[in-house]
Amino acid sequence: MKLNESGLLIVISGPSGVGKGTVRKALFELEGHDLEYSVSMTTRPPRSYEVEAEDYYFVSESEFKRRIEADAFLEWAEFVGHYYGTPLDKVQEKLAMGKEVVLEIEVEGALQVRKRMPEAVFIFIAPPNKDALYRRLQRRGTETADTIERRVVKAEREFPLAHKYDYIVVNDEVMNAADRVLAIIRAEHAKTERAIYKYNALMGIHQDEDE
Repeated sequence: MKLNESGLLIVISGPSGVGKGTVRKALFELEGHDLEYSVSMTTRPPRSYEVEAEDYYFVSESEFKRRIEADAFLEWAEFVGHYYGTPLDKVQEKLAMGKEVVLEIEVEGALQVRKRMPEAVFIFIAPPNKDALYRRLQRRGTETADTIERRVVKAEREFPLAHKYDYIVVNDEVMNAADRVLAIIRAEHAKTERAIYKYNALMGIHQDEDE
């Protein structure tokens, strides 16, 4: 039985190319967790290996903008000509069920979530160094040199924002990084501020809020 009944929102974020998607997938391959992935929505075309409703919800720009007008996103951002966003209703539904909900989003989106849901856990995925970031972007083989350069420039602006997160995990080796993220999630569940009320109920303890 979990000590906390409400769901926990975990935000995995970082500059484009740091491998946050790879870390997230490795995290879900680990045993001993009850994580739910919140699938983001985007207007960019799917890459050859991506699956609808598993990697992203792929929609038209007009549909995405309609959802913006309806305030249907927890966060959204425009990057290199495409929109990305997190459907709010799906996140709220899973949290209400007590699920551990994982978002994998860009830095701009994570800072929006920080303002809207400050109780979430924010994890910044960082590359071992800048050269590793550039090599990873090149290895994708899915983007032009100009797009890669724009992503690198954007990453340079985002690296200093790591201090706005709760944790920093260096993606030096994917499984090591995934293990660290899972350890963070487990530790967050045990935090007194999250677990104390259920703990008191289990132990039959009455505690005034000002004690």
